[in-house]
Amino acid sequence: MSIQCTTKVRRGMVALTVAAGLALGVAGCGGGEGDGKSPEKTASASKGDGSAPSAQEGPAEEVQVELKGPGGLLLQITSAERDAGGFVTVNGTLKNESGKTLTLPAQLSGNETEVIRNGQSLGGATLVDSKSKKRYYVLRDTEGRPLTTTGISRVKSGETVPVFMQFPSPPNETTEVTFQLPMFASGDVMIAG
Repeated sequence: MSIQCTTKVRRGMVALTVAAGLALGVAGCGGGEGDGKSPEKTASASKGDGSAPSAQEGPAEEVQVELKGPGGLLLQITSAERDAGGFVTVNGTLKNESGKTLTLPAQLSGNETEVIRNGQSLGGATLVDSKSKKRYYVLRDTEGRPLTTTGISRVKSGETVPVFMQFPSPPNETTEVTFQLPMFASGDVMIAG
């Protein structure tokens, strides 16, 4: 047992060392001394001026569809990607366009007892394949937790939250599905892969 503890401690120390090194590397990536920008100005310009995102922020993805929801909520779907493992991951952002903090409606979790029992989620989302006349629900893990973004209960005014949902994959010949989320408009999404 002492060997396992030593191994765990070593792994923890390696992870901590790597994290510290990455943090120092990112801190050193500010604007150059001769560019006339202070580090604070450079950091805010990256997010506020629409400049190219850093490697940590990732590239900005093109929005496939925007779905309006209650009270000023906006869901922007940026991708739907088919995986070799037999599922489709839908990625996007949830944005509060209102002037106040919004509490997410409980209906977004859906009405299945097992999903609701695991807390606030986007577990009520579905993909509809009109060709095959099938509806696909958000996948669940072995303990009944939905494979989607969870734990978002409130979104501040102007805040954008990244979200994802995983579904069983429709047949490979199906490249377009309708995305539905309770209380939001529906929209057609193209599946890549």
